[in-house]
Amino acid sequence: MIFASTFGEINYEITGTGSPLLMIHGTPFSSKEWSQIKDALKCKYEIYTYDLLGYGLSEKAEDVSLAIQNNVLCELLDFWNLDNPDVVAHDFGGATLLRSILLNNCHYNKIMLIDVVALAPWGSPFVQHVRKHEHVFNGIPDYIHKAMVQAYIKDAIYSKVTDKDIDFLVQPWLSSSGKKAFYRQIAQMDQKYTDEIEDHLFQIKNETRILWGEEDNWIPLKIGKQLHKKLPNSSFRAIPESNHLMQIDKPNEIIKEIEKFF
Repeated sequence: MIFASTFGEINYEITGTGSPLLMIHGTPFSSKEWSQIKDALKCKYEIYTYDLLGYGLSEKAEDVSLAIQNNVLCELLDFWNLDNPDVVAHDFGGATLLRSILLNNCHYNKIMLIDVVALAPWGSPFVQHVRKHEHVFNGIPDYIHKAMVQAYIKDAIYSKVTDKDIDFLVQPWLSSSGKKAFYRQIAQMDQKYTDEIEDHLFQIKNETRILWGEEDNWIPLKIGKQLHKKLPNSSFRAIPESNHLMQIDKPNEIIKEIEKFF
């Protein structure tokens, strides 16, 4: 289904029955990263998922930065008439969620954060290179672009996966518009959007569960532990044999944590 936000069209899905549970994905992924988890939990929860602006099947808008994403989320909450839902957020979804609390006064019940972008430093050497040379990356041949996206996503996974295993995450970036959108969202990554809220994280009083992959290549485990210290009502668990994309490495651990925490 499509929601026409102020910033662009947003692809979303509502499935299942029970108490509302919102799931927010990260970059460079889409709401499909939650597919296995949704299937396991839809008999217990009414699950809300959407593709961040510029990702998945949502509009490939020009501005898809973190400055926009929390505003899109707030519009969605109003559209869905969701008040104080439980929420699970991953990677950029975490920054989006935290910004919506501190900057937009959005209200949630319990929150679960999985390997989230929240504290400096973040942004790999690849990210920094794309930010400087976005136009160059837009011009590379499609077959090289596909191989780069595959390699980029595989770097976030601890398990041995084939190209076919991650095709559902790679595919949205392979069209002409998807290719430009892939490098655009990387070029617009800016640490200032988490820096501006970092000193205010202590204000978040929601009961919070933090899960972090012990083998996270993108955001080290120590960052997760630092985030735990900054959130006053949080608990923390490191997940063995999991990289940044825990939804692929340890989906059953996420499912068990959700069932227990919410």
